[in-house]
Amino acid sequence: SMGLWLENPLNVWLAGMDPFYFHSVNVILHCLVTLILMYTCDKAVFKDCRLAFVTALFFAVHPIHTEAVTGIVGRADVLACLLFLLAFLCYNSVDQLYVGEHFPPTASPFFLLLSLFLGTCAMLVKETGITVFGVCLVYDFFLLSQNRLKLQSGGVQQKIARQSVTSSPACLQFPSSNKENGKHRLAHKGTWNSCHPASPEEQQSGSLSVSNKAVWYNVLFKSETTTVAFLLSLPKVVLVLYFRLWIMGGSMPLFSEQDNPASFSPYLLTRFLTYSYLLAFNAWLLLAPITLCYDWQVGSIPLVESIWDVRNLATVFLAVVMMLLGLHCMAAFKKREHKEVLVGLLFLVFPFIPASNLFFKVGFVVAERVLYMPSMGYCILFIHGLNKICTWLNKWGGSTLTLSALLLLLYSWKTVKQNEIWLSRESLFRSGVQTLPHNAKVHYNYANFLKDQGRNIEAVYHYKTALKLYPRHASALNNLGTLTKDLVEAKEYYRKALQLNPQHNRALFNLGNLLK
Repeated sequence: SMGLWLENPLNVWLAGMDPFYFHSVNVILHCLVTLILMYTCDKAVFKDCRLAFVTALFFAVHPIHTEAVTGIVGRADVLACLLFLLAFLCYNSVDQLYVGEHFPPTASPFFLLLSLFLGTCAMLVKETGITVFGVCLVYDFFLLSQNRLKLQSGGVQQKIARQSVTSSPACLQFPSSNKENGKHRLAHKGTWNSCHPASPEEQQSGSLSVSNKAVWYNVLFKSETTTVAFLLSLPKVVLVLYFRLWIMGGSMPLFSEQDNPASFSPYLLTRFLTYSYLLAFNAWLLLAPITLCYDWQVGSIPLVESIWDVRNLATVFLAVVMMLLGLHCMAAFKKREHKEVLVGLLFLVFPFIPASNLFFKVGFVVAERVLYMPSMGYCILFIHGLNKICTWLNKWGGSTLTLSALLLLLYSWKTVKQNEIWLSRESLFRSGVQTLPHNAKVHYNYANFLKDQGRNIEAVYHYKTALKLYPRHASALNNLGTLTKDLVEAKEYYRKALQLNPQHNRALFNLGNLLK
């Protein structure tokens, strides 16, 4: 990706080809993402800084991040997530309510343009970064609607009136910071021209009039800002997407059947059921990252070819959960409560859309690194649900802290184990064979490693196992031919490989070298 193209030369120039520094940069970026996520949760999600801290802590130690942080190629996902959060924060700065005497604008063109720039950079680093524009616009739409509900109910005016009644005399009133719901907000300026306190009646009537005009001005100006942001972002997104297509030769990447078998199925029902089940499977990886592997390609997840397949129950269960979360989000919106479920769903769903096969084919069945960004939404929803359950049971205290600590320990232990697996090629490839023995790709990769180490007998076994699981694996046939001492058998392997892939250069060379 473009992010790796820009960052790796800098990494090489600063530290050479030492892998330690490549991994160090990834870890530093992951720490930055964690800190900014905690700030985002405290600013735009929770009303309790403790919940924001625990959310960031869960995100920091989640085992699903091992591939993105440990693998150098995963830097694109981590960097795109960092830019994603920064773009969201810049756009969210437009949403700050300011009520003053002269009704100043609530939006900063600088932050709006900075948000567009950061979102574009996120898209250039990783295609999933484009989803930040959708997240910002949907979040903004709900926020505007919520402000209108507050205005219609009169809650904002009454609140400002109460603050004005209890305010100090204007000549003694300085801009101060008061804390409301765990957040610091600027107190609105008083009238600096007079040193005489106004009467309570004048204060109440004046504040109601000013607040009414200010809030309406804020809502209308914010609506115009949203429209302008959309009009600015849409052509820019189209232009950058066209630029990416131009770089790739004007066409989308081509994938083989072993990369994504469901995409090559001729049956619409099979594709629909399999894609739907993969959504549930990815959700399960976020919730319970027990079985993790560096490669989820051929044979890892069999196709769902019938509606009677028991795995469809997982799809139905996920649909029910998402529907309930949506209803809960709407109920919280109508009650004008805080936005944990809204932001959690936006962060969970939108970044995963490019990997869902809904709009175009992707080159994988499951890829753990693409869950790096959606895991932010999962952590927000998980902590919000845990807090709700404990509040309902009236057990916020030792039991909640104990449960949170236990889950953090389990996640941390699994993350440590996954990092041990990624220490070397042998441990990584061997773990793939042990975890997914029906995956032809992991057997092929492990056989390649064994071949490089001169362990030919073991390599032949894993090549043949890969061919049993996926008989159309041309590269496995070619490599098996290079290890076969029987020339007639080797010639047959090369010819089979060329029948499957006539453009296989190595098979052509090996067969020609054998026939000379």
